[in-house]
Amino acid sequence: MFTDVWRPHWPLDLRRVLSPSLRGAADPTLRFTPDGAWRTASTPDGPATVRVVVGGGEVRVAAWGPGAERAGSAVPGWLGAADRPEEFDPGQHPLVVWLHRNAPWLRLGRTGCTWDALVPAVLEQKVTTVEAHRVFRALLRLAGEPAPGPAPEGMRVVPTPARVLAVTDWEWHRCGLDGARRRALRAVTSVASRLEPCPGWDAATLSARMRTVPGIGVWTAAEVVQRVFGCPDTVSYGDYHLKNLVGWSLAGRKTDDDGMMELLEPWRGQRQRVVRLLTIGGSRPPRRGPRVAPTDYRRI
Repeated sequence: MFTDVWRPHWPLDLRRVLSPSLRGAADPTLRFTPDGAWRTASTPDGPATVRVVVGGGEVRVAAWGPGAERAGSAVPGWLGAADRPEEFDPGQHPLVVWLHRNAPWLRLGRTGCTWDALVPAVLEQKVTTVEAHRVFRALLRLAGEPAPGPAPEGMRVVPTPARVLAVTDWEWHRCGLDGARRRALRAVTSVASRLEPCPGWDAATLSARMRTVPGIGVWTAAEVVQRVFGCPDTVSYGDYHLKNLVGWSLAGRKTDDDGMMELLEPWRGQRQRVVRLLTIGGSRPPRRGPRVAPTDYRRI
């Protein structure tokens, strides 16, 4: 067991800083409680369960499992200790200025672990969020290891690359994973060890390496490096909803991905931070049609 106590120097909002890693309310890898959170993690030393409790200006950490020390020591990074929001200039746009002033708690956390972010990102390719989260839960029930230590019931660790490769086609079908995402997931498992960050790597290095893997494009790479490095600039180009959030919030109109990047250009170097601010208090165009229904690939 690993324990630690840490005192952040900003108004920490644990739920909000960890929420980008939450895959639905029933995510088996992350659970929030009134006083903190439970989280599982993969490490080079093995799986770990981490308990984070916030109170009295302190963050108390306890971790269990073979990877307890490595995962527990990473908690300050998870919560944004390496982030530098003081380097951000909100510029002249009134909405960005207002959001930045009213969100002093915003920190971009970093996990330092590619695999735990890459698996759900692949599952989220070109499907609805509801469907992606359902498949993620099914995969962890099928192949994930139970969380070490006194974790809440049902918590599990993202399965290892070897375990993912061992999943048979009929098991994938029961999970509801289609062929394209299945091939992409198998492709990343074969090179998973070469995608974990090394000294000297940055977001651009990891993104370039991931995009050499068949089935991994700009959007998936961006989703991963945002979480692995807490990158303040990488934007999820190709996201179905993001371009309209940015366009409507900053210019009062819908736009495409290139138009989104043009609107974010004044904040180059901090574009992802602006996106995070807009997800807090930006606006979206009015809905004028039915929502896209999730596709259940178990029935196809």
